[in-house]
Amino acid sequence: MNITFAHPYLLLLLLVIPLLIAWYVLRYRKQKPALQFSNISLFKGIHKTFRQRAYPLLFALRMVAVGAIIVALARPQSKLSRQEMKVEGIDIVMAMDVSGSMLAEDFKPNRLEAAKKVASDFIEGRKNDRMGLVVFSGEAFTQVPLTIDHGVLLKQLHEVKSGMIKDGTALGDGLATAINRIKDSEAKSKVIILLTDGVNNQGAVDPQSAAEIAALYNIRLYTIGVGTHGLAPYPFRDQFGRTHYQNIPVELDEQLLTHMAQSTKDGQYFRATNKSSLQKIFKQIDEMEKSKIDVTQYAQTKDEYLGWLILAAAALLLEIILGLFYFRSTP
Repeated sequence: MNITFAHPYLLLLLLVIPLLIAWYVLRYRKQKPALQFSNISLFKGIHKTFRQRAYPLLFALRMVAVGAIIVALARPQSKLSRQEMKVEGIDIVMAMDVSGSMLAEDFKPNRLEAAKKVASDFIEGRKNDRMGLVVFSGEAFTQVPLTIDHGVLLKQLHEVKSGMIKDGTALGDGLATAINRIKDSEAKSKVIILLTDGVNNQGAVDPQSAAEIAALYNIRLYTIGVGTHGLAPYPFRDQFGRTHYQNIPVELDEQLLTHMAQSTKDGQYFRATNKSSLQKIFKQIDEMEKSKIDVTQYAQTKDEYLGWLILAAAALLLEIILGLFYFRSTP
């Protein structure tokens, strides 16, 4: 609760009170009788009574009344304010390629781990959105359905690894599974981010057809191709368990990925050649897909001068009663 004043300039009248107090002290001293005695031993042991000492209380009560009246005239007001926040989040499903080629080390430590780290940062920055995770290689399945529990999502993303399902690259199946998870969403914006490093060579669903289905459900598709240009080092293990590296060609069907993204409204294709460029891509997507937050403010003002008037009346009444009875003086 905040206290404000409708007429704050009237509070300057409170400066009169110190002047009145100073006038009262000077006047009270002048009213004291002054008698000259050659010897004051006769007055030893004589002290002022409590009523004599308390007499200035009448003036103090009058000053309290004056101060309370001035504050009341300034019209103190209490202001109650509150905010209602309405968040329209965005539903996002990430479809991540976990095929064997994602272990290539043109990204550090490899493509899959780099993608998981960047995706984790992306998830942590979107606290108002429901998000889900689909993984695919030769087939596809839902790792995490749409959820606002990002802790669960991050834990499951950490568990993703290459080799958990049949190898290959089924772009159409991965996208179709993601569509199935988000198509019935009532969010103001539905987004699928599909990340892959290969060429479609598996699956029952044609990737372009899946993209056109996404468009029918008003789903925006961002496709990301990961991999350097030319050759990428890939780890192989020999029969003795030793790791050897061999450069393998980087194959991306960028034309297909571009057509898939552009089949949806405002969809885009991105190429990431290293972890840094992948981070920039996710940052760009994050900036394009902003959640809508509506904040409505309410303010209620209530006059609080009545309490000050009651205080002033009580002080004046007490001054009158004490003056008539307890501090009454006879001529």
